[in-house]
Amino acid sequence: MRAHGVCKRFEQKRLFARKISVVDALQDVDFEVSASSVTALVGESGSGKSTLAKCLALMDRPTSGEIWFEDAEVSKLQRHERKWFRRAVQMVAQDASGSLNPRFTAAQIISEPLEINGWKPGARTSSRVCELMNEVGLLASWVERRPLEFSGGQRQRLAIARALGLQPSLLILDESLSGLDLSTQAQILNLLLELQERHRLTLLLISHDLGLVGQVADFVAVMEKGRIVEQGPRQRIFAQPEHPHTCELLSAVRVIESGFRAAQAGAGR
Repeated sequence: MRAHGVCKRFEQKRLFARKISVVDALQDVDFEVSASSVTALVGESGSGKSTLAKCLALMDRPTSGEIWFEDAEVSKLQRHERKWFRRAVQMVAQDASGSLNPRFTAAQIISEPLEINGWKPGARTSSRVCELMNEVGLLASWVERRPLEFSGGQRQRLAIARALGLQPSLLILDESLSGLDLSTQAQILNLLLELQERHRLTLLLISHDLGLVGQVADFVAVMEKGRIVEQGPRQRIFAQPEHPHTCELLSAVRVIESGFRAAQAGAGR
């Protein structure tokens, strides 16, 4: 997938206000995700990461610019033309609780996109649901549980299982590791890497934590104020950052790591 010159402008008119307020969430973004790679998109809150993710997933239409996927320009596709794209590109949201219907069972959550795409309810669909739950580390015997009966990490696994159902080639994870404790983050990250290797998935990991995703990404892109300010191979970004904002993010990571090591040393005395 690649984006060329993508801009996204939001216009809001407040009650009793004479002027319309304009926010340029994305400004002339050029961005590429290579096939079968792990690409990290990082930046502070409000930098435009989630807006770009929604545009790439066609959940929101860019104001201008082009988005290409597998040699097809998809940004101008009409709703009825997007069915093949919806199967190929899946998104896992930050808040699994908010993205899962609390009234649905795990089986209903995972089978819903299958049935929308022509699978009929029955033994084949039930077998696929159990297969997907096992693949993400959930017991197949939990298919009748509802989201609130799962822990935070398990709900994220359930969201990943739903996204994998249609065998996508690109998985966009929008802050899907935030809000989880460090141990659970590591488990979910390892699961994603296993799935990526097993299914030859392309992963786009979106996060404000450069240290976390930088450990596993092949490529890193840094956003600031709606622009991509730096991008390239992970080794180069970490060893020789060129943009001041990238340097700031890396400095913050090093401060946290040194504080963690100091706390470990103090606990060991």
